[in-house]
Amino acid sequence: MTRISGVLTETFQRFIASERAGGYLLIAATLVSIVLANSPAGPAYLGFWQGKILGLSVEHWINDGLMAVFFLLVGLELERELYVGELSELGKALLPLVAALGGMLAPALAHYALNAGTPTQGGFGIPMATDIAFALGILSLLGSRVPAALKVFVVAFAVIDDLGAILVIAVFYTADLSLAYLIAALVLWAALIVLNRRRVMAMPVYLGGGLLMWFCLLHSGVHATLAGVLLAFAIPFRHLRAELPSPSHRLEHTLHRPVAFVILPLFALANTGVVLTPDWASGLLSANSLGIAAGLLLGKPVGVLLAAAAALAAGVCRLPEAVGWRHLAAAGVLGGIGFTMSIFITNLAFANQPEIVNAAKIAILASSSLAGAFGFLLLLRR
Repeated sequence: MTRISGVLTETFQRFIASERAGGYLLIAATLVSIVLANSPAGPAYLGFWQGKILGLSVEHWINDGLMAVFFLLVGLELERELYVGELSELGKALLPLVAALGGMLAPALAHYALNAGTPTQGGFGIPMATDIAFALGILSLLGSRVPAALKVFVVAFAVIDDLGAILVIAVFYTADLSLAYLIAALVLWAALIVLNRRRVMAMPVYLGGGLLMWFCLLHSGVHATLAGVLLAFAIPFRHLRAELPSPSHRLEHTLHRPVAFVILPLFALANTGVVLTPDWASGLLSANSLGIAAGLLLGKPVGVLLAAAAALAAGVCRLPEAVGWRHLAAAGVLGGIGFTMSIFITNLAFANQPEIVNAAKIAILASSSLAGAFGFLLLLRR
């Protein structure tokens, strides 16, 4: 991904358009889910997602199956950034990389500080990641008020955020480990890497291997969605013939719409059906909810700004063209829109603890909404 005279490439514009539209649909799906969960049809609606198909609930199939496709797309986007995008050159990659690291560490520390030694300290990963779709949706509402370079910066640091969250899931939210299945998954991944090096371009080979890898990870204890990221980096990024689109590029282009318009809305419908009991507001005062709010609303912008300021002061990177400190501050605030990844990690951190999950989701929705509103107003003033 390159920029010519401050104009975003066609590929990147298509990416932004799909993320923006997907963000709007995600909001609609969330509102529908909340309304239905608190209507007379609530028990039937929530029960539907727990219905069994081939031994797994509908919710489980979405969270472990369809979301693997979402992570595959995230991995393909990250691969593109590393090869030809903002992360392809060290000078351009350092600022979003440093900002993302600060934006992950500070929220995790904020949550941990409020929950250390309690049963909810395992939720430290909840406020770490940024929802790209929602963040780009907010930026798109502001049109020309937002420099093109800021959109690129937000996407770059949000993709790194997602990678960080994926690593956190792999390290800290792994269930009982089956070494045999894990080794089998890694052997399959290594075989796909070898095929890549041998310049095999047949997409069915990689998709078939990825499906087998997903099955092995599903039974390994490591979360099965990680198969999507591993598969992304096994798929060839460049075609044997330079004039033809690579398998990676074709697959990324193919997945944008299904992920934005089907998979993520289904995830929202299955996971945001929070029940607002008469005392739901008191749940926002729990240590876990306060940690989530502190991480998303304070930890994110503070971490992004402090890390960026340190890197700029050290002279290892510089601000992108037309991007000022207010833009960086707004990007940090928008980074507090956790939503998809935050809800995903909540389900892993507090499995079989529905009351904690319900309160955490309310805190995520409230904090993400406030982060989006504050970021919008900060850029609107500009």
